[in-house]
Amino acid sequence: MTTNLDKIEIKELMIRGILGINPDERRNRQDILVNVTMWADTRRAAVSDAIEDAVNYKTITKAILAHVEGGAPMLVERLVAEIARIALENDPRVQAVQVSVEKPTALRFARSVGITIYRTRDEILGAG
Repeated sequence: MTTNLDKIEIKELMIRGILGINPDERRNRQDILVNVTMWADTRRAAVSDAIEDAVNYKTITKAILAHVEGGAPMLVERLVAEIARIALENDPRVQAVQVSVEKPTALRFARSVGITIYRTRDEILGAG
C-alpha cells in the first residue's frame, strides 16, 4: 500500500493527558509521547508549492493534541487507534498511518512502554 507514497513524520509529540487504569492515572495528567508517520503522495504539492496541495500536518497535530488533552482513555491500545483514525480522517491524501504512543512513566526501571500500530485508509474508513 505504501509503494510510491511518501512519508510525513510527526516526531516525539509530548502531550499531557489522562491515560491509564490506576486511580492516580485517572486523576493526574501525565506525559504521553506520540509519533505519527503518514504515507501520502506529496508530488503535487512539491510541484505547485501550494499548501492546499499538501497534507496539512499542523491541522492533524492540533486535532491529536485536542483529542489527547480532552480525552481519558483507560488503555494505550485505545488511544493509539484513536490517533490513527484522526490522522486518516483529517486528510483524504493520507493513505496509511503508523502511530506509536508511549507512557514514559508507566514502568519502573524502563524509559517508557508503548504500542505501535499500522493502519490503512481502507481498514479504518472503508473503501470508497
